[in-house]
Amino acid sequence: MRIHVVNPNSSMGMTQQIGRVARQVASTGTTIDLTRGVAAPASIEGYTDEALCVPPMLEQIRAAEARGADAHVIACFDDPGIGAAREVAVKPVIGICEASVRVALLLSSRFSVVTTLPRSIPIIEDLVDGYGAGRRCRNVRAINLPVLAVEEDQSAANTLLAAEIMAAKREDRAEAIILGCAGMSELCNSLTATTGVLVIDGVTAAVRLAEAVAGTGYVTSKLGGYAAPLEKAGGFGRDASDELRALSN
Repeated sequence: MRIHVVNPNSSMGMTQQIGRVARQVASTGTTIDLTRGVAAPASIEGYTDEALCVPPMLEQIRAAEARGADAHVIACFDDPGIGAAREVAVKPVIGICEASVRVALLLSSRFSVVTTLPRSIPIIEDLVDGYGAGRRCRNVRAINLPVLAVEEDQSAANTLLAAEIMAAKREDRAEAIILGCAGMSELCNSLTATTGVLVIDGVTAAVRLAEAVAGTGYVTSKLGGYAAPLEKAGGFGRDASDELRALSN
């Protein structure tokens, strides 16, 4: 089985970390095909970054489909462009936010999310609510540390995360914690051991869920909302230079 894991941002360090976690948890016989958004922002922190990362991510997904991927994992907690990704892919597409929420619902009656920056809180709140878990999610918290700073100083990130997890246990009465950033993935096990709280990592959850869904042979329904994009002038993949030439004539 081949699982394509795409980091929608362009950070090589974060991509490598995501790849390490994905390969550690993948089943024997599963190959992880790792890509990143080379032309995307270095980190995804807000709606603008999210919008900019989607076109290169869709190109990676289309290329991975052509190489024979059995499923795709979008390794960004905003689940950017997941609807569009399911349009361009036939094979299953799993976002790490949705995957971790599904796992949290199975393993706890209430949970909280701990993410990087406060600006990500409303995005995650809307996502969780859209996945039908708004009542079960007691809080979305932030450690006020940029995404790339988590990668650069994991020790500091670990300390901040542990403190916020304990606060969520005490103040939110959370029974589980979801890590709200793919860059936190390698800290998951140590945080569970340190805090005594069930900590869920989206990369791990998404890879194993992708294996399960792909292993059944299921594919993305093309009957309605996830039907393939309609071919049209100026559509997906059009070179912007063509438009500039046309306007200059």
